[in-house]
Amino acid sequence: MLEVRSVTRMFGQKAAVDNVSFSVDSPAFVGIIGRSGAGKSTFLRLMNRLIDASAGEILVDGRNVLALKGGEARAWQAQCAMVFQQFNLVPRMDVASNVLHGILNRRSTMQAMFSLWSRADILKALDILDRLGIAEQAPKRAEALSGGQQQRVAIARALMQDPRIILADEPIASLDPMNAQIVMDALKKINVEDGRMVIANLHTLDTARRYCDRVIGMRDGRIVFDGTPDQLSTGVAREIYRADDSFNEDATSTSIPTDTRADRSFADVMLS
Repeated sequence: MLEVRSVTRMFGQKAAVDNVSFSVDSPAFVGIIGRSGAGKSTFLRLMNRLIDASAGEILVDGRNVLALKGGEARAWQAQCAMVFQQFNLVPRMDVASNVLHGILNRRSTMQAMFSLWSRADILKALDILDRLGIAEQAPKRAEALSGGQQQRVAIARALMQDPRIILADEPIASLDPMNAQIVMDALKKINVEDGRMVIANLHTLDTARRYCDRVIGMRDGRIVFDGTPDQLSTGVAREIYRADDSFNEDATSTSIPTDTRADRSFADVMLS
């Protein structure tokens, strides 16, 4: 399904992503871990075509997405949705409109300018928000929501695109443990129930072990570990993070509670 072949991205003389290769043959939940500056975010941006690669190929069902141009590249970005650490919502816009912006590139300029959405689109957006437990927030401005709620809105916007792959760049880095669990549970549910591949950059070892089917460790732009969560030992973590024998996993972990529920109530939102 996904094959990454010798992908490299240079910034001057520095290789931010250095000859990265791996393959995934099912819609798995893949976690990428490593220190800041390891190349994790750069790789996701290469995959989504936010930046161009210096060399290599990323094949999805045999098609090299790095070679796509124009409309085909934009179509690929819709199939490979991004969720960012800082949410990237429009703060003063209501939640439902933020979600609907996931399909903005499929609408005419006139429809986009005047926010002319079909009833079917609005109902789909509300359906997705309901699934994520925040439908009652639909009429509120995005800036009025908590960080965890905003991140779920960002996930809803990604789902509005009906993507094959969701790329999540440090999706819980700015969240408290309770909201981190809610967001990670949502991503895992999407992966399992929808059969969508999720590739998430993560800082925390316990999160990678708990949610991922596959873990890739990056250091200095290169892959230094590729295996299952069970194989992610403290020794392997030392290698990934280039740490000495005093390495403490608590420095790369977060305490995520084991029993947290999102509010599942649904508020009436008028369709006009």
